[in-house]
Amino acid sequence: MNLSIWWLFTCFVRPFIKWFLRKTTGLCELQRICYGKISGAPRVKGVEQSLNLSRTRQIQQLVSQLNDTADNRMFIQNEREVLKGTISTVLLVKKINPKIHHQFLTSFGKCVEQIWGYRQLVAEVEQLRQIAFDSDDFEHERKLYDLWENLMPHETLEGRISKQWQDIGFQGEDPKTDFRGMGMLGLENLLFFSTEYRAPAQHVLSHSMHPINGYCFAIVGINLTSMAWMLLRDGSAKTYFYNISRSVPTIRLFHSFYSYLFYEFDRFWLESKPKNIMEFSSVKERFEKKIRVLLENPCMQFKIALKVDNV
Repeated sequence: MNLSIWWLFTCFVRPFIKWFLRKTTGLCELQRICYGKISGAPRVKGVEQSLNLSRTRQIQQLVSQLNDTADNRMFIQNEREVLKGTISTVLLVKKINPKIHHQFLTSFGKCVEQIWGYRQLVAEVEQLRQIAFDSDDFEHERKLYDLWENLMPHETLEGRISKQWQDIGFQGEDPKTDFRGMGMLGLENLLFFSTEYRAPAQHVLSHSMHPINGYCFAIVGINLTSMAWMLLRDGSAKTYFYNISRSVPTIRLFHSFYSYLFYEFDRFWLESKPKNIMEFSSVKERFEKKIRVLLENPCMQFKIALKVDNV
């Protein structure tokens, strides 16, 4: 029933509304969105929906070409050329005079940057996730040691294979086995959090060592990498990226998103007062639901609140 109603709306009601508003305002739907919606997620999502629902052949072809460009990770490399071609096509198809609507050019161009920059980011993050941790790769090993130094600056690591890794939440003596699911993406997330937010990360680590409410810092962190990746892939995270990014979303913004999730999960975990680590799955599920609800607010921006809680 719902699908039938949606089909009727998109095929008959929506085109009539668009035609009526075009006749009465003199502006196409894209112009009305760029002029009427506030910058950030409300505007970008509006433009994205308008382009994806377009029944104009030239716009459908344009969207398909942009998708292919982003999926093949060529959007950022050819950004200026792609933007120029995209804007020119829309101006021609929608019969927009650029001399009169110069503000539209800027606003629409920013939306295109974010929409297909986000799509390319999904491809980049997936590629990083598929890279397995390699003990023979010097860079991989260096990043692992850097993670230890960031989290345990006053304790010397006795060896590459050591029970000390369990102190920061790995399951065994060799951390590489814990990165199987998320690959290098899991390590890069942990390293970014511990580098860019060193004090908060160490504070979260201290919470994870609590004798009653403790948890495995690194393992939980890798699980949160999986959550961040799912939110990115299914589009839920668009609210965050479209509101925070001023141009093309970058992998650094994804790491920042992850850092927020880790910091807030630690707070959520403590407030939940679980009896033991066996409650992790249920707490994580409730936390994810909370984040998804927050992301439904088109004006939501996530920032780490540097507040120290005593436990």
